[in-house]
Amino acid sequence: MAQKKTKSAKAPASPPLPFSEAVRRAVRAIPRGQVRTYAQVALYSGKPGAARAVGREMRMLPPELAKKDVPWWRVVRADGTLASPVGDRQASLLRAEGLQVDARDGGYRVKVPPQALD
Repeated sequence: MAQKKTKSAKAPASPPLPFSEAVRRAVRAIPRGQVRTYAQVALYSGKPGAARAVGREMRMLPPELAKKDVPWWRVVRADGTLASPVGDRQASLLRAEGLQVDARDGGYRVKVPPQALD
């Protein structure tokens, strides 16, 4: 008698790697109404010079974290421009926190103060 094959349950998501968790912690620490650059987050995460890796971590955030737990919209490029694929959403979230976001050259820009990380 042949046994029926059953669908296996999805494997639970693996825990974040140390750098991923450090990036998430750094982004959670950004106060409401302020922004940090990818480079600042990299420095705070213990990996100076890893700004592109921070950008990758922000893109790879699980949706449930990106919606409420990790304020990804507070991380901007060094020149203050917002990430183009999500620029509209990011701009509206930053404005809701009281930041001035200007429309420039088909994108958005926010003033990045030269502040130290908390």
